[in-house]
Amino acid sequence: MATKKTFEERLQELETIVSKLESGEVPLEEAIAEFQKGMILSKDLQKTLQNAEKTLVKVMQADGSEIEIED
Repeated sequence: MATKKTFEERLQELETIVSKLESGEVPLEEAIAEFQKGMILSKDLQKTLQNAEKTLVKVMQADGSEIEIED
């Protein structure tokens, strides 16, 4: 079973894809495949960040209940 990559590893992979596409040296078919892979990574990273944000906006009260922090 493959282990899931860390957020940082996935972000680095996305940055590598972006650099490769920005170079303009990638054949069209490979560019399309890399773009699709990058979009999937981007959505996954965004979801991870949203989940982290939801976790961070909660504060535990003394009785163990959680409250939302208002912006």
